[in-house]
Amino acid sequence: MRVRVLGAAAGGGFPQWNCACPNCAGARRGDLPVRHRSQASAAVSADGRDWFLLNASPDVRTQIESFPALHPRAPRDTPIAGIVLTNGDIDACLGLLILRESQPLHVYATGVVTRGLREGNVLFKTLERFAGQVTWHALVPGTVTPLVGVGGPSGLWLEPVALAGKVPLHLEATATPSDEDNIGLVIRDAAGRSLAYFPGLAGPTAACDRHARAADVLMVDGNFFRDDELAELGLGTRHARDMAHWPLGGDDGSLPWLASLPCTRKILVHINNTNPILREDAPERAQLEAARVEVAYDGLEVEW
Repeated sequence: MRVRVLGAAAGGGFPQWNCACPNCAGARRGDLPVRHRSQASAAVSADGRDWFLLNASPDVRTQIESFPALHPRAPRDTPIAGIVLTNGDIDACLGLLILRESQPLHVYATGVVTRGLREGNVLFKTLERFAGQVTWHALVPGTVTPLVGVGGPSGLWLEPVALAGKVPLHLEATATPSDEDNIGLVIRDAAGRSLAYFPGLAGPTAACDRHARAADVLMVDGNFFRDDELAELGLGTRHARDMAHWPLGGDDGSLPWLASLPCTRKILVHINNTNPILREDAPERAQLEAARVEVAYDGLEVEW
């Protein structure tokens, strides 16, 4: 199995376009030990030829261009066999609209996410310009589904895992919370190798812990280090947990849990621009290293 991190940052990327926090300002000046990052997404393949995108970020076009394995191999072609959505947030699905050209797509999402995107959303009509432009595959938490793309079976199987999360911001006034709002993805190949991709995680659950402990490679939400990170910087009043993110730091944070996991690789994705772990010289980064937890960057690849 091979996975490529296409984007490692949370919504807005890093540096964020309207932010002059110490991290973003230093990234623009070039005087901090940080890497620029685009918005969170990954690509996974069993054979290095057909790829599935894990979320379609607003930065999908530049992410495709940055990875030659996703470049077209014919005048009209794509190695992207399908796209799997973990939730209906704009950060996770806006890239679908950027892939609106006349190219058949296979999209995997829960029923709740699919309805939130397609019902009453005039923009998504751009993905229904001809019969078969998008084939929607329904995901049910706990049910294993073979990943089948435009070219047929991929050699990968997907098990969605219901995770603690919330209704997308644009649907909060109309939607009822559901365990299909936010899922993690456990992807396995024929040899039993496994990736757990949990880019949005509001807190611990028994299912999350069980699947994380069984995975060879875990990619998990590293959005904030502190619950009050935004307030400390004068950038807002909401805390990490208010936005359905489990902060890393503290006795009740995710870092002690991550340190206990036996995974071969534990990698943080979906990292907010304010998070001190983006700085390679930060003491918080040293805490991660002591726990054998890595910080993802655009272009990171893992093969096993």
